[in-house]
Amino acid sequence: MGLCPDELRHLVIRPTLEYLNQYSLAAETLLMGTAAVESAMGYELKQLSGTGLGVYHITPRSHQLLWDQYLAKDPDLASRVRGLASQHEFLLNPHSELTTNLRYATAIAWLIYVRKGKALPKADDVTAMAKFWHRHFHSRPHASVNAYIERFKSLKKQSNLAA
Repeated sequence: MGLCPDELRHLVIRPTLEYLNQYSLAAETLLMGTAAVESAMGYELKQLSGTGLGVYHITPRSHQLLWDQYLAKDPDLASRVRGLASQHEFLLNPHSELTTNLRYATAIAWLIYVRKGKALPKADDVTAMAKFWHRHFHSRPHASVNAYIERFKSLKKQSNLAA
């Protein structure tokens, strides 16, 4: 079934980036493209050929490394991100939040990019976005820059995506 792209953008991605005080059109566009290529906009919440989870197919290992190597060094940001997680389930099974909690998963996906410390491409440069995703995020073994571009173009046809 998947998620409605415009609703994901307006109700999840944008508010999450604003909550983190990190909104930009480029960030929003990159996360939309990431969701499109990684899980077909939530159609595949568990990666069939790997361990990626949720709309962004984040692996438990990437999730853990983000907490241990990045968020642990920024307690204020860690607290904001933790505030997006459910109260009890996060303590029992933190990786399940990647599948069941869209705002939390969005924050984690965004911070996977942020921790690399690289400037984002322009929002309207789909090829540069695809290369950025491939270099700094991609979890699918057979995913390619061309796959990102194809999924992104398909996404644009079904939504009001500006880029």
